[in-house]
Amino acid sequence: MLERNRIEKGGFVLVLAVVTVGLLLVVSHFLGAMLWAALAAIMFHSLNERLLARWPEKRGRAAAMTLLIITFAVIIPAMLIGMMVIEQASGVFEQMRTGQINFSAYFQQIHDALPLRLQDLLGNAGFGTFETAQSRISEALGNSASAITQRALAIGANAASFLLAFAVGLYVTFFLLRDGYALGPQLVRTLPLESSIAGRLVDRFVTVVRATIKGSVLVALAQGALGAITFAIVGLPAALLWGALMAIAALLPAIGPAIVWGPVAVYLFATGAIWQGAVVIGSGVMVIGLADNVLRPMLVGRDTGIPDWLVLVTTLGGIELLGLSGIVIGPVAGALFLTAWQILTEQRLGVRPE
Repeated sequence: MLERNRIEKGGFVLVLAVVTVGLLLVVSHFLGAMLWAALAAIMFHSLNERLLARWPEKRGRAAAMTLLIITFAVIIPAMLIGMMVIEQASGVFEQMRTGQINFSAYFQQIHDALPLRLQDLLGNAGFGTFETAQSRISEALGNSASAITQRALAIGANAASFLLAFAVGLYVTFFLLRDGYALGPQLVRTLPLESSIAGRLVDRFVTVVRATIKGSVLVALAQGALGAITFAIVGLPAALLWGALMAIAALLPAIGPAIVWGPVAVYLFATGAIWQGAVVIGSGVMVIGLADNVLRPMLVGRDTGIPDWLVLVTTLGGIELLGLSGIVIGPVAGALFLTAWQILTEQRLGVRPE
């Protein structure tokens, strides 16, 4: 009888694994949309609760109004900006292809404007001649612009598929907002973990998601916008594209937007645009650089407890593995890893959690 129970339990676990994998395969095309739907439901939960307080017992109406606000306040502006960035990237790539933009010539201008001793140092720095480094950097920039253009063309070719996934994401977001009060506790109960451990992991997940989006993504968007405005003031072409690149760089600790505005300032000084270079440096240090210190404490209520080096590694790894979704999923994976090992250590040493 005991052996039969073991076989039946093992068979049930096997069936459960098979149907779970089968479901993931069926919805695999919409996993990204469902992920962002869950993130949107987490981020706008407080707004949904405020609307629900105005319309008690009208969860559907509150969820629909929340979704409407998300659409007009976040999604439509993001799509418009994305289309403008893609258009500017395509324009830059076309100018590179026709020779109107020549990165090699720009690097040569910078090189010739440097003191002779510094030119010799560049040539003897262990990276080969300056011409070799120049060609490699130009090739890398050209490949980046080409990749952006190809991605833009791919999005256009798969417009129907993108719109379908987008509609599914909105649909799922509505039900998560409407029924999240019941789905959350039910999810915690279904996890094969002790209730206290499951609760800590779920709380950690929600905390890091909110901190990552509010404290990293929003701050990065603000820094990218400030960078785009700065580049437009000094007259640089495709200012919105470089601002978008600055926003992406701002997501990475220890790198930040200086990796974009720093070389731009060097180029401006080397080509004789003194006041433009001074404006870029002043804005980068006094405005863009301080935006993080001012906005992050306002947007994040509490620290995520993740070291900067782990945020950097998990963000880069997440982007490499999952694309845009990795910006959030990477740090979440790092936070859950630390929390799980902390729980294990507490249980092994018999220490009560703080």
